[in-house]
Amino acid sequence: MNSFLQKIFHHRDRGADTKVPFRLNIILTVVGVLFAILVIQLAYLQVVNGNQYKAEVSRSDNSVKLGNVQRGMIYDSTGRVLVGNKAHQAIQYTKGLSVTSATLYKIANKLGEYLSVDYSTLTPRQEAEFYLSNPDNLQKVIDSMTFAKGTSTSDQYIQELAKVIKEKLYSTDKKTRNAAAIFQKMSGSYQLSTTYIKSSGVTTKELAEVGEHLSEMPGVQIGDSWTREYPNGDAIQSIVGTVSSERVGLPSDRINTLLAEGYSRNDSVGQSYLEAKYESTLRGSKSQTLIKSGSLDKAIKQYGGQKGDNLQLTINSEFEKKIQSLVENADRNTGNSTGAYAVVMNPNNGAIIGLAGVSRNPETGKLTPNALGTINSSIVMGSVVKGAMVSGALMDKVITPTNSTLTDKPIITGGIKKASWFNQDGNHDISLDASTALEVSSNSYMMQLAMKEAKFNYYSGAPLTMNPNVFNIMRGYFNQFGLGVLTGIDLPGETKGIQGPGGSANIGKALDLSYGNYDAYTPIQVAQYISTIANGGYRIEPHIVQSIRESNKDGKLGRVKYTVTPTVLNKVDMTDAQRKVVTDGFYKVVHGTNEYRTGITLNTVRPSISAKTGTAQTFYSSGKKGSKPVETVTLSLGSFSPSKNPQVVVVVAIPNLPSNAESNNVNLAEQIYQAYWKYVQSDSGLK
Repeated sequence: MNSFLQKIFHHRDRGADTKVPFRLNIILTVVGVLFAILVIQLAYLQVVNGNQYKAEVSRSDNSVKLGNVQRGMIYDSTGRVLVGNKAHQAIQYTKGLSVTSATLYKIANKLGEYLSVDYSTLTPRQEAEFYLSNPDNLQKVIDSMTFAKGTSTSDQYIQELAKVIKEKLYSTDKKTRNAAAIFQKMSGSYQLSTTYIKSSGVTTKELAEVGEHLSEMPGVQIGDSWTREYPNGDAIQSIVGTVSSERVGLPSDRINTLLAEGYSRNDSVGQSYLEAKYESTLRGSKSQTLIKSGSLDKAIKQYGGQKGDNLQLTINSEFEKKIQSLVENADRNTGNSTGAYAVVMNPNNGAIIGLAGVSRNPETGKLTPNALGTINSSIVMGSVVKGAMVSGALMDKVITPTNSTLTDKPIITGGIKKASWFNQDGNHDISLDASTALEVSSNSYMMQLAMKEAKFNYYSGAPLTMNPNVFNIMRGYFNQFGLGVLTGIDLPGETKGIQGPGGSANIGKALDLSYGNYDAYTPIQVAQYISTIANGGYRIEPHIVQSIRESNKDGKLGRVKYTVTPTVLNKVDMTDAQRKVVTDGFYKVVHGTNEYRTGITLNTVRPSISAKTGTAQTFYSSGKKGSKPVETVTLSLGSFSPSKNPQVVVVVAIPNLPSNAESNNVNLAEQIYQAYWKYVQSDSGLK
């Protein structure tokens, strides 16, 4: 029996000895594989993605606070400051992480003890919000109300606000309202963004008291703010535009876009014209401060910020100031005149040297600076456009440089008579070639060109059955010079002018169009047109920004980062002989010998001037009930100097002058030329 049992146990022991190591080996193998996988995964996390995960940990633990920097400045062509920055000591606030309304309430009340702010724009809702930010007040209101089952927290708060506003539970004393205004500025900021509580007008006493108690008001700081200043006069604002104030903050129509770009709600931002167009250049880059573990006390400045880059304009500030004064004086005591405008431009590169303008209220005589009227005021210019009309006829080959003689005579068609200013009665019929027609400003000559372009055989008294496509023909040529199309100037808000209706019903207006008494153009369009004639046929895009430049360490203009180069929009396809017909005509307007030449008063000005004057018959209506339109004239002039190798174009326009006005345009132009040669360029060696 014993030997039998021993055999059995001996048999089991041998089986166990065989199976246990086998199972153990399997387990050890699995454990080894898992361990190897773990080692590989750890190596992958640490070696391959280690920096990424470190950054994630850092982001969760640390944050970056952004700070404001000084805005870029705007200079004139000579380096004089047109738009600068005036520094102010300011009280700022940076909202920390997870700051509650109750905390803001305490800080606002504390800061309100030492700082006075404007609270005139506080709304009842804002005062109610301040009231409810006090936990005691909030609990009182909650205890006095019953909410429907399932009412959300946000809906409850809306009902609480409504109750506070309706029952006027909030205090309206000055101290409380002052603190409420501070609270609104604080609560409106984002976490770790710096906002101004008071950006200017901070008194010495306020600075001292706030500075003494900074430790009691987490996030409150004493810093700097800047507002725009205009050392050479604020009339330049009508060109460069404006910047929003801290009080106004971001424009409502762009607020979401600007917030996404890193702006704070009460940051200053360009609102119009150059300030808006070049916002990304002028704004600079904000400073960056690392906030460790969410504590403002643990701050390390990583980047000091970069002041915005500067704009240097093509405008000469002394000259700009002078021509603005000349334009204003030219429009004083001028009856029903509605304004006066001047553009001075380099015809060879499109640089705008001066833009000046005023709007005038004929009822009161009040003048308002309006330099931007040069790009957005549409004016019926009159005969100044005749150079484009003659050019079109030459390109269309209805006349040629050697065969362009027509007889100036009244045009009678459809029972209507239209005539040149010197031949109203038909007793002064004279033969004119194209250059002389420009010299004496013949309306009859231009109307005959229009009829030729329409292939219309005119005879006195004939019904005007011209093809209405003549509107498109003439405007097509005008457009090539810049009349009736956008010039491309780098200022927002340019308009195309006003184009009168065409078609058979208005065919008589095609004759008016030919001599400039129908469509309306802006002064900048006339300047581009005259420049195209002066420079040999290149329509160049006007520009007012010359370059973008950095600032040196001393704050002065630094290196050039970008320079504006001339942009040719199109080349007018005229031969030298055709172009000479027009330039000779412009020269004769001033220096010719015909008794009817229109620019004779400019013939003593040196260097010599070539020009085309313009007079349009216009009407002024006050808009008052029962008032009748008053007959007026609009005087204009497009010119360049010197007549050979032109350096400068001067264009003026004065709408709705008294009907007997004659020389306001040429007198203003002469004064502008004198100022140009004095302030901008020497006339030495020029003829």
